[in-house]
Amino acid sequence: MFVIIVGGGKVGAHLARLLARGGKRVCLVEERRELIPALTRALEGVQLFEGSGSNPRTLEQAGVREADVVAAVTGSDDANLVVAGLARAEFKVRRVIARVNDPEHLWLFTPQMGVDVALNQADILSHLIAEELSLGEMTTLLKLRTGEYSLVEEKVHPRSGAAGRAIMALPLPAESVIAAVIRGGRLIVPRGNLVLEPGDEVLALVHAREMGRLSALLGAPEGG
Repeated sequence: MFVIIVGGGKVGAHLARLLARGGKRVCLVEERRELIPALTRALEGVQLFEGSGSNPRTLEQAGVREADVVAAVTGSDDANLVVAGLARAEFKVRRVIARVNDPEHLWLFTPQMGVDVALNQADILSHLIAEELSLGEMTTLLKLRTGEYSLVEEKVHPRSGAAGRAIMALPLPAESVIAAVIRGGRLIVPRGNLVLEPGDEVLALVHAREMGRLSALLGAPEGG
């Protein structure tokens, strides 16, 4: 897979490093000449290209016609939208990802503007914090499908509705499934007849709207 990243700030550099380590072919486009030497030293295996990603000539020279993905992650929403529009409309890139710096601009980052996935850092962080505050002991490990589903972990509370009951007997939310149970450091495949014990660490895949119900089933009863 060939990925072009536009923007060599902290976000772009970190993304380039992760993708290169994962075996992806990566080209990082950065217009600030003074950053190029440090990026060259820090990003082994990443091709660096000096120029503005908002310029179609720059993108073409960076190899955009061969790219599978373009990620516009500069600190400017205007620039990211221009890059996304060029990548999709001019160069027909199959997958375009754009960073949203100001949450008020999110409405602009649509498929009609060339954006397949809009990453709003402030909004994601705010929702994660609110989620952690509202879900008691439940921890979000991974978000899937732009936040619709999450892989979560929660310990079975001794006084929860799940303690001492077989998985098949639990009133699990409709859009949730128990993926694994960790007991005493040992991973247990969650068959229907497995009886949950207090202290079990339950890993579950759950839709965002069902997280509260799942947490209420596994966690401490209301009021402690």
